[in-house]
Amino acid sequence: MSGTYLGMPSFPRAAASSTRDMRLRGNLRHATHTIRAKRAQAVEELGDWAQLRAAGAALKNRTLRHLDHYLEQLETAVTGAGGQVHWARDAEEANRIVADLVRETGESDVVKVKSMATQETGLNEALAKAGISAYETDLAELIVQLGDDLPSHILVPAIHRNRDQIRDIFREKMGSWGRAAPKNLSDDPAELAEAARLHLREKFLNAKVGISGANFMVAETGTLVVVESEGNGRMCLTLPETLISVVGIEKIVPTWQDLEVFLQTLPRSSTAERMNPYTSTWTGTTDEDGPSAFHLVLLDNGRTDTLADTVGRQALRCIRCSACLNVCPVYERAGGHAYGSPYPGPIGAILTPQLRGMQSELDASLPYASSLCGACYEVCPVAIDIPEVLVHLRERVVEGGTATVRGQRTTIKPAKGHAAERAVMRAARWTFEHPRAMRTGQRIASRTRRLTPRRLPLPGPGRAWSDSRDIPRPAPESFRDWWRRTRGSGSAGSGREGGDAR
Repeated sequence: MSGTYLGMPSFPRAAASSTRDMRLRGNLRHATHTIRAKRAQAVEELGDWAQLRAAGAALKNRTLRHLDHYLEQLETAVTGAGGQVHWARDAEEANRIVADLVRETGESDVVKVKSMATQETGLNEALAKAGISAYETDLAELIVQLGDDLPSHILVPAIHRNRDQIRDIFREKMGSWGRAAPKNLSDDPAELAEAARLHLREKFLNAKVGISGANFMVAETGTLVVVESEGNGRMCLTLPETLISVVGIEKIVPTWQDLEVFLQTLPRSSTAERMNPYTSTWTGTTDEDGPSAFHLVLLDNGRTDTLADTVGRQALRCIRCSACLNVCPVYERAGGHAYGSPYPGPIGAILTPQLRGMQSELDASLPYASSLCGACYEVCPVAIDIPEVLVHLRERVVEGGTATVRGQRTTIKPAKGHAAERAVMRAARWTFEHPRAMRTGQRIASRTRRLTPRRLPLPGPGRAWSDSRDIPRPAPESFRDWWRRTRGSGSAGSGREGGDAR
């Protein structure tokens, strides 16, 4: 693993490799099943879970409809509290802003608290090119960084690693990044945590610049919120002299009262806890308490384009709980790296193609990285209808059409390699629009059902589709004919066409 998502293959090719890794599948199966069972218990404790879920979705929808208003309100509040707001249209601009801010401090080392936004922009690699070393302080992110690896889960980035692998990484790599791990380090969780604690404590005490993300931004006061389980984030937020927060513009909530809903649903959906052990909030700067300089970088990077899509915009409701990953049969077998993005799993399959566009082979393949079973929708605490968006994006991949790209309405072409699918879908649409042809086809299929092969004998996409599934044998009698035979006035196959309903 190179530490970057650039140049990764399409999802089918990456998944074909990862699904053969038995240790990876074992690690994922154990972790996701454990988390999903605990989450189900935590959710059952709340009698008003359905109401909270609906409230969360409604709050997010309303905020997205008036996003421009709340962002301006947030900027005014942050500035009034002594902070400085920077607007970044894309990842490159965000990285340049952060690198310039770090250079202005004269420092070449920074500590980071876990941040999906900076994973999305590739900030660590950009800072390295600028001669700045960024040290991850979240335990799982530390494991990923030391192992020259990539995150594979939103909440547990090192979920694909077991304790033996983590011990080996600490022994081999920790010394080259700072305080070394003990030579006799075992795979006992307490020993691993202590080695990480001592290593990170040295970083915290020496750092002058901290970089964070945020789970939420409260527009009315300009307050940023981070929820976590380890306390590393709080040290990263309070000890450095300069704090730079990079946050997606969709993370905003209008008021503190709105935040109440998400502080109930997020921890139960993510870690199965009633509340997070650490909830840190900060508003601008305060004399002799915390960082003396605070910068907020508001990241767009495809979010306003996503907002313009009336179906796909619901992906912006995501609060990054990762519940959809833990119930997804595709993610459980393929793992997070196959998605080629910091956002793996079902939410990544709809969010990444909208943020990055679907010009690349990888991004065009992501809407197909799902069985459409609907389990992701059932567990989503903000009721994102992920299957609906997946089908919507698949249509865009196959048919093309109009979409908003960098703020401009653009007609995009269909992705390559979907000609056969497009032809089949158009034939199906024509058939459904012509009942006589559909009825004839059903009867022919029923009468020749014994000739139906288990696999398609022809080469191409149809053969690939049937390689992993049996072709269903048609019923001996169609529903339409059964209805006419048992309820209608005419006999099936009589050739009479009256009474058919479209």
